[in-house]
Amino acid sequence: MWIIRISVVPMLPTIVLLSFVVGCSEQKAPQAPMPKFRELSHEDETRLAQQRTVVAAAAQQRYGTSVLKKTMADLPVLQRLIDDRVFTKTQTYELQSLGIAFGDVLANELPLRWVTVTDEYGTDPTLRFKGTTVQINALTMISKRIEKDEEVNLSELLRITREQLTRLPKSDNL
Repeated sequence: MWIIRISVVPMLPTIVLLSFVVGCSEQKAPQAPMPKFRELSHEDETRLAQQRTVVAAAAQQRYGTSVLKKTMADLPVLQRLIDDRVFTKTQTYELQSLGIAFGDVLANELPLRWVTVTDEYGTDPTLRFKGTTVQINALTMISKRIEKDEEVNLSELLRITREQLTRLPKSDNL
């Protein structure tokens, strides 16, 4: 009977080095799929119109505001609805409706337009910047902040959004 003894002591530095290299090799994390954009469908347009109606009705009932114009002139009314806590933080649909109304102002002031996006989070209306993949999720911009008890300043959000879009590469910015 033959017994073969192999000492691993001389091979130990090589084993450690190999295990280190294998353990540290770059492993690719799964990448999120690229967002897919499409024009708003009739159903999407109807949904946005219904959400605008929620905000307009609240503004009419509270302040006698006859119509939202989708311009900067809407900001004081929208801000007042927020400041007066007309919608509680549990009223997600209504808060997202405020986001749609604010998104209309953003789309009027900046090179953004309403489209539908499908991404890793689902399918929702969003504001798309020119023909890029940059999107402003106005739908949840207000609701997420209110649900976290954060202050919402619409003029500041507009300013920050404009500033961020301006910082994009020259081929894409304002």
